[in-house]
Amino acid sequence: MDADTKPVSTLTDQESLELLSGVHLGRLVTVLGGQAEIFPVNFVVQRGTILFRSAEGTKLFGTVMNEKVLFEADDHNVVEGWSVIVRGNAEVLYSSEDIEEAEQAGLYPWIATLKLRYVRITPTEVSGRRFVFGPEPDSGHVPG
Repeated sequence: MDADTKPVSTLTDQESLELLSGVHLGRLVTVLGGQAEIFPVNFVVQRGTILFRSAEGTKLFGTVMNEKVLFEADDHNVVEGWSVIVRGNAEVLYSSEDIEEAEQAGLYPWIATLKLRYVRITPTEVSGRRFVFGPEPDSGHVPG
C-alpha cells in the first residue's frame, strides 16, 4: 500500500500546521480543579502558533492557571479525514506589540460576545494523522 491508500498515515508537523490553517474551529483542552475541560474555539494559525480570542471566564481562567494545554482540530470529506493534536504552552497576550500582531491575523468572534483577550498556543509537540475511508477488511472470522 502506498501513502495515499494506507488507512492511517502520520503527518509531518508542517503538513499538520498547513491543515490547521485551512479550518477555523478547534477544541482547547485544559484542566480546572483536577477535571479536564474542553472548549470549542474559532482560531487561526499565525507564525506556526494557534491564536484564539476569549472573554473573561472559565476558558480564560483555565488557560491562565494551566499554561500547558492541548488543542485539537480535524476535518473530513467523503473519502478521507484528518486530525491534528497540538500540545503546547498557552499565554494570554498583554503587550501592545503582541496584541497588535494578533490583530493582524483577522481573527473575529463568531458569536456576538465581546472577546477582549488574545491567547497564543506555542506548540511543543504536534501529532497529525490522515485517514483514508473504506470498508473494514475481512478478518477471516466467521460469525457464529
